[in-house]
Amino acid sequence: AAPGRPHVDRRGGGQAIERGASIGCTAIQVFTKSNHQWSARPLPEEEVVRFRTERARRGIGEVVAHDSYLINLCSPDNVLYEKSIESCLLELRRCETLGNETLVVHPGGHMGQGEDFAMRRLAAAIDSIHGRMPGRCASIALETMAGQGTVIGHRFEQIAGVIALTRDPDRVGVCFDTCHVFAAGYDLRTRATYDETMRGFDSEIGFARLRAVHVNDSKKEIGSRVDRHEHIGKGFLGLEAFRLLMNDPRLETVPLLLETPKDEKTLKEDVENLDRLIGLVAGRAGRRPVKAEATEAGGSRP
Repeated sequence: AAPGRPHVDRRGGGQAIERGASIGCTAIQVFTKSNHQWSARPLPEEEVVRFRTERARRGIGEVVAHDSYLINLCSPDNVLYEKSIESCLLELRRCETLGNETLVVHPGGHMGQGEDFAMRRLAAAIDSIHGRMPGRCASIALETMAGQGTVIGHRFEQIAGVIALTRDPDRVGVCFDTCHVFAAGYDLRTRATYDETMRGFDSEIGFARLRAVHVNDSKKEIGSRVDRHEHIGKGFLGLEAFRLLMNDPRLETVPLLLETPKDEKTLKEDVENLDRLIGLVAGRAGRRPVKAEATEAGGSRP
């Protein structure tokens, strides 16, 4: 996977759990299928059992899935739109099979048709998916975006508007990405600006809808509308933003997930970022050393 993207283990479901647990993660994010292909092989029963068993044995409290980058649930192209709905439906069903509570979904881009078109198109797509999947074991979480190109979801009111347009708004959650909201123009770097941004989020969307937080620094300045993730404290957000985040009591039970740049063969950078974040928590100087074994899982609050 490319730097700055969530990773999935490609060698079996239980392996992702094992590798995340090897560095003390209590939450991981995975793809349930290849993120660059529409098709997916059926999940073998033995792989599902292994995934669920290892998750319970290793103490992974939260497993969040991320949708494919091919999906565009507000595309004006009817063929791509219907294909995106089918793919998202497939991924949500795979989440339920694996026991994953949340599927993080990019809102998509309107390709020149305008924000109102995109919001209604996305809401209709969510309704179509929910209509064909009446169970409520797994839920869609719309991700806050940086605002590149015609992608929507870079303003809190856009996401709130989409949710309000759905027939079952209580079923839709949100994933807050620190790099994305910063690139979209929301400041998190001081106590005053952090509080202002979080008040805006709570007012427009509500913390009750928050299913996950992607914890990433930004390679670009505030308001750039460019999505480029950086290691914690090494970008334009800086350490103070993450100190405020890590000590926010409203996030105590929310899975915090790294999508920082990663080496394909080692966990070294994940370990460093996790240690840096844990070291920011009031009353904690860090954590016990862990072995940096190879993994492709992002993690939160070890």
